[in-house]
Amino acid sequence: MACLSVSETTTFRWSFEEDIHRYRAAGIPAIGVWRQKLSDFGEEKGAELIAESELKVSHLFWAGGFTGSDGRSYKASLDDAKEALHTAADLKTHCLIVYSGSRGTHTFNHARRLFRDAIKELIPIARELNVYLGVEPMHPGCGCDFTFVTDIEEYFRLVDALGSDQVKLVFDIYHLGLMPDILTHIPRLAPQTTLVQLGDAKRPPQGETNRCLVGEGIIPVKEIVQALRANGYDGFFDIELIGEDVEHCDYLQLLEHAKKAYEELIGPIAIPR
Repeated sequence: MACLSVSETTTFRWSFEEDIHRYRAAGIPAIGVWRQKLSDFGEEKGAELIAESELKVSHLFWAGGFTGSDGRSYKASLDDAKEALHTAADLKTHCLIVYSGSRGTHTFNHARRLFRDAIKELIPIARELNVYLGVEPMHPGCGCDFTFVTDIEEYFRLVDALGSDQVKLVFDIYHLGLMPDILTHIPRLAPQTTLVQLGDAKRPPQGETNRCLVGEGIIPVKEIVQALRANGYDGFFDIELIGEDVEHCDYLQLLEHAKKAYEELIGPIAIPR
């Protein structure tokens, strides 16, 4: 069933513990866990706190960087991703967001091979743990430091080469919503989608992610959500609000906005079983 989630990146300055307590108090039924905050708090303690709070976990953010663009070796990035899969399983979430790393100085073919080889090695572990590897294409205007997967064709190039249903799509409306004719692609994308992130923008990104409040931008968020649901998506809708246009906002106000946006786009907030 459809469910509202809020990503911990939205409340950037709150601690993990603050996020858990304040999301729950605000009536947010699910949370997107940021690994950095969880690590700072302690993974074992964090899993216990989430279980006590009864919050659902929509996803774990993030693992990857297999191209070496963040300074780590391929092996270090791969080992970290394996650890992240086990963390996701401990949190009882079925989605680990994965980024390839930037293309950097690699040829496209070499960068693709690095990413493909890493995912191949992760698939058996992910299957055993019942966690999807959620690949998130990002807008080329702000995502190239994180991934070379900047359109849906690059995503399908990876998926078709791997041939595994353990690899799924993270459909971030902020990144994909400005794609030409995006609505015509949704019948193909919805069955592949493991997580939808709600986002909006007042202008195409130029250098850095800059999300505005949902409904105040130029992205056809409502039409995209309706199309995703009409084509069978019925999972978490995670709201991520980060960037210059929202950095002045009070975090409690952002949580209230998340609830209002969800109710307007999807319907009454329900707690999944």
